[in-house]
Amino acid sequence: MPGNPQRANRNKSDNPEQSAPAPFPLDPSLEVNLQELGRRIGHSSDIVVRRFTNESLGSLELAFIYIDGLVNADVVNQGVLQPLLETVKLNSEFISAADAFHVIKNQMLPIGGVKEGNTLEALLPMLFDGYTLILLGGLQAGMAAATSGWEKRGINEPTSQGVIRGPKEGFTESLRTGTSMLRRRLKTPDLRIEEYKIGQRTQTGVALVYLEGIASEQVLKEIRRRLNAINTDSILESNYIEEFIQDGGLTPFPTIQNTERPDAMAGGILEGQVGIIIDGTPFALLAPSTFFNFFQSSEDYYQRYDITSFLRLIRYSAFFVSMLLPALYIAVTTFHQEMLPTTLLISLAAQREGVPLPALAEALLMELTFDVLREAGVRMPRTIGPAISIVGALVLGQAAVQAGLVSAAMVIVVSFTAISNFVIPSLAIANSIRLIRFVMMFIAATLGLFGIMSFLIVLLIHMAGLRSFGVPYLSPVAPMVPRYLKDIFIRVPLWDMTMRPKTILGRETRRQGDKQKPKPQGEDHA
Repeated sequence: MPGNPQRANRNKSDNPEQSAPAPFPLDPSLEVNLQELGRRIGHSSDIVVRRFTNESLGSLELAFIYIDGLVNADVVNQGVLQPLLETVKLNSEFISAADAFHVIKNQMLPIGGVKEGNTLEALLPMLFDGYTLILLGGLQAGMAAATSGWEKRGINEPTSQGVIRGPKEGFTESLRTGTSMLRRRLKTPDLRIEEYKIGQRTQTGVALVYLEGIASEQVLKEIRRRLNAINTDSILESNYIEEFIQDGGLTPFPTIQNTERPDAMAGGILEGQVGIIIDGTPFALLAPSTFFNFFQSSEDYYQRYDITSFLRLIRYSAFFVSMLLPALYIAVTTFHQEMLPTTLLISLAAQREGVPLPALAEALLMELTFDVLREAGVRMPRTIGPAISIVGALVLGQAAVQAGLVSAAMVIVVSFTAISNFVIPSLAIANSIRLIRFVMMFIAATLGLFGIMSFLIVLLIHMAGLRSFGVPYLSPVAPMVPRYLKDIFIRVPLWDMTMRPKTILGRETRRQGDKQKPKPQGEDHA
């Protein structure tokens, strides 16, 4: 494993208020060690410290420390406390502290993971990870027994990325649960997991997951560099990591995917992406990510390729509708009425006859109202949130039309725009479209269709210049690689995707054997 990721972000702060205390080597005096430990972590009610003497170890004085709520009480009692309290006589009447240390570590503790440490800085992080610290009098060393067992949420169906057909389990807030769910899907010795501790105060566990031989070494090196460069006191959710490591520059488009589906992450890793799992959140990250990754759903590979291709085209159409429809309506009704059929123009003019607001203000009023209703539906209690959002939209929309504040056509435009926004499987790209839509509405109200086309050209140039860890954002469309378009706008049958798509920084590898197209019974299979 390159470098030492376990020590990432330790003692890196330039702020004196956040600088780590000076290293404290363990003292032969148990009392001194416990006093320093108390000074470092305080005397909180959930910190358990117990001292005792074991006669079988030459009247050796010991102390064990753990944090209640982070450990499994049964493991502590049966795996640490009970063995240390045993009074089994050893062959020698006297045993040194160093010999007792090795006896305890290698013979007395029936626990799989026991680590050593010579300083408090080495032992304290393990204490907050649910380990039980064991300190011995007369010895400048301590050990930490793996006894973690805090309460955690069970595995449930993902709430933000539901599927009709496919696995129904999602990541939880436990880092180890997340890595184990990937191990169950990728039973290969090529799967690599590197762990980091990021955040000076939170010491949040972060796991880098990839397939050796498939993920680009150049991308891995860059991700490691950016993770090690993070200098902050807290990491509470995956967005903290995302903002710290994503490619710089002002852009409304996300360059890193987030997912709470283990099957989606496993699929991305098999395609050469790198997964990042963060302790404390069910949302994991996938990088590098291109623009087209955000329109793909894990369910695309659990249905027939023709149905999947049809749904993909619907998503791309919904993307353009959600971004352009209100702006087009404003531009046409304000500047380009001659583009409308006469009958439709007369109908729209009749609807807008009593509306006191210009088209831009009308659209802004409806869009902001819908966004307020959507946020209210999300923040309200789950039992009444959907009812409030649906009833509010129906009542306010109908009342606004009857009061003459907006036209019925505008209500239709805004409603269809909102529905199209929900079609996109990635919430990150859907939120980006919401911001772009407002910009395009102002441009349409001032420059009309010419402004819209000019802005689209600028937006396309901007996207073509974006990178996600060195990978072009629009690849494999720009730069164009025709043979890698089999899973972009449509999806060809699985038996036709023999090679794994290659990015600019990756390498083309074989996914399966040559084309294995099924043949009807009785045909020559030679």
